[in-house]
Amino acid sequence: MTEPQRIIVTGAAGLVGQNLITRLKNRPGIEIVAIDKSGPNIAILRRLNPEIEVVQADLAHSGGWEHAFDKGGVLVLNHAQIGALTEQPFIDNNVTATKNVLAEAGRVGLPYIVHISSSVVNSLARDFYTESKKAQEQLVLESGIPACVLRPTLMFGWFDRKHLGWLARFMQRTPVFPIPGNGRYIRQPLYVGDFCNVIMSAIDKPRPHETHDISGREKVFYVDLIRAVKNAVRSRTKILSIPYKAFAGLLSLYALVDRNPPFTTKQLEALVTPDEFVITDWPGVFGVTATPLSAALEETFRDPVYSNVVLEF
Repeated sequence: MTEPQRIIVTGAAGLVGQNLITRLKNRPGIEIVAIDKSGPNIAILRRLNPEIEVVQADLAHSGGWEHAFDKGGVLVLNHAQIGALTEQPFIDNNVTATKNVLAEAGRVGLPYIVHISSSVVNSLARDFYTESKKAQEQLVLESGIPACVLRPTLMFGWFDRKHLGWLARFMQRTPVFPIPGNGRYIRQPLYVGDFCNVIMSAIDKPRPHETHDISGREKVFYVDLIRAVKNAVRSRTKILSIPYKAFAGLLSLYALVDRNPPFTTKQLEALVTPDEFVITDWPGVFGVTATPLSAALEETFRDPVYSNVVLEF
């Protein structure tokens, strides 16, 4: 009898992890081990996927999670700190936790890693997230474990607690939706459903020592993207442009009352940084189909089950 394929997913209760597990669990011959530190989001993961093994742990510290590696498998190294007001959470979760995970992977001799890096490693932006993701990717490349590195751009989809998900929920609650400046900043949002298909392809057909930029294939101005989200969620909010400095000031004030705001001044700087990413033929390389942006937004915000699931920050 063939042994089930064992897949360990770190950062399993976030955007990519939840979407990946939703799709992976229905495949025959798969054993999933999900690791994350967020109690509320782990609870959602367990409720939606009672058939998988779930480990709640902070990978930046030792303490009970190491046993999850003992039986081996393929590692999807997906954990990451995306937003915070100070540098330390990025160091803890993107650097220290990665060192610990790689040490365990090396200890048990894991044969292969699919690493979820980020397009920001090629970005002009300079912030805590960008620098710590660069460090994380370098740790994976220097680990000696064969790895396929995937660098996605800004993603959206089911379970999106930041970015477009938060913006969509916000515009459903407010009569006026502000955007910084004229909003004509090129974005290349990537549908996480498509990205999960890429990950699964990289698991099924290992691609050691390969690095792939996975960008959204449609370039769109931020203001037009917001209009498309507005249409998808059937919102009546009025989109209002306000000066960049005023927008940044409002974010600074909000950060005084929210220790973990959904949008920070650093993210605002990244938003207006003129980055455009190369559009590669990742559908052809990985044998997947890219979902058109309009259809992906409809799937994201109109699904009867998953569009109503909201993760915590």
